[in-house]
Order: sequence, then C-alpha cells, then structure tokens
Amino acid sequence: MIYTCYDMIRDCREDKREGWADFVSRYVPVIRWLIAHYFPSRENDPALVERLLISLRTSTANLFDSFDPAPERHFLLALRARVLGEAERDRATPPAEYALDLETLAEALAPLTLTEKQAVWLETMSYDEQPTSRMLKMAPDTAVRARERAAELLRVKMSSWRRSVVADNGAVLIGAALKAGTADCFPAKAFLDIIDGRATWSNRSQMERHVNSCWHCIDHFCRLREASVLRDLPNPLSAAEAEPYLKLLGVEPEPRSFWKKLRGK
Repeated sequence: MIYTCYDMIRDCREDKREGWADFVSRYVPVIRWLIAHYFPSRENDPALVERLLISLRTSTANLFDSFDPAPERHFLLALRARVLGEAERDRATPPAEYALDLETLAEALAPLTLTEKQAVWLETMSYDEQPTSRMLKMAPDTAVRARERAAELLRVKMSSWRRSVVADNGAVLIGAALKAGTADCFPAKAFLDIIDGRATWSNRSQMERHVNSCWHCIDHFCRLREASVLRDLPNPLSAAEAEPYLKLLGVEPEPRSFWKKLRGK
C-alpha cells in the first residue's frame, strides 16, 4: 500500500510516529533545499533547520490542517511558505537599495506576454535563466531575452534602477502579490492542469486572459511550478539520518520487536 502525502498529514495531526517519520524523511531535504536557495548564506546552519522543525512541530495548525486529499504540491506550497516565513522572522532580509513596488512592476511590464512575465517573476524567486527555462519549458536564451526586455521597461519607468532590482525586491514583491488576490483568481488545479498538460485550449485561453494582468495568479502559477521541482527532489533521509530529528521533535522511538528485546538490542 502506498503511503501518500495525505496519509502523512493525517498521521502528523494524530501525532503518530509514522507521520512524523515520513515528514522528516521526505521533507527535511526540501527544507534544506529551500534554505540553500533563498538564504544561501545560511545553507550550513543546522540550527536554523532545527528551529524550523520545532516550530512546525509545536504549531501544526497551519501546515497539517487539511484532511481533504489533495496533490502533494498543495502541501509543498504551504511548507514553503512556513519555511520562508520562519527564516525571515529568524533573520530578516535587508531592504533593497532601490525599491520596487508591485504597482510599478505591473505597469512597466504590461506589454509582456504571460510566459515572459513568469520568466521575470521567477527572478523574484532567485532563479537564474537555466532553472527558469526548465520550469517554463523554453530555451535559456528566451528567458534571457524576456528578462532583458523587462529590465529595459523598468529602467525607463524607474528614477533609480539597477539590473538586479527585481531580484533585490523579491521578498517585497512576493508579499504584495500574495495580498493582491481577488474573487476572480484561479485555484491551484487550473494551474496544475496547465503544468501537467491536462488543460483544454478553451480553458487555458480563459485562464490566461485573467492571469496575464494578475500578479497574484502569476505568483501562484510560479510557486506551483517550483513545487513541481521540489516534489521531484531525490534522496530522502535514511532512517538513521532521520532519527536525530525525530528525537529533537520528541517523537517516541519505534518500539523494539519481541526478537530484538529477547536479544537485548
């Protein structure tokens, strides 16, 4: 029987060892990856990982609150938000030298296509052209050209500008986009249907008419593309590697079998 993400969420809510063991094994590597990507100067800070895990363990309401079966990528979005939020609270990212708000970005980049806007938005998420091109299934040169065009549009729009202004203001722009949703915004399933190749032409066309001018949806779309990458990360922790984290979290050790007890192991 396959042990799913839904099973893990249920068991963590019920504080079962099986759930926490699966969470630690599968998602500590994801947490490490997120820290290394978004906070590279803190990549080798094991204490940060430990503080994040303790926070997730002691405040589970937001992360393990769903009993409805849902794609693993939904859970990864929630996990990503918690990891980045906790890391920011632990040590805030300094403000950018040249400020860029979402309204200015939206006005400047209005001429771009939806795909070009995603290429630019992935820059706020610290992705260079190579991973951006893989997530968007485009040639790296196409991603470069989209960002160069965006840079020129922003340079004309802003009084003070530098080439890295989008990446420098990533946290601020993403925070603003998260708050900019409306009743017309699309659910995750609509974006996943496009990412996974299930969307019909008419559904895709209808969605793109809204998303092309909605940076909340563009952010959601890009985060789901990232979640597809996170889902496929290799090398979960072994049982031996996971055990110190389970001990840190106060998860009861696995009961010894009768034969191990008999042998004194």
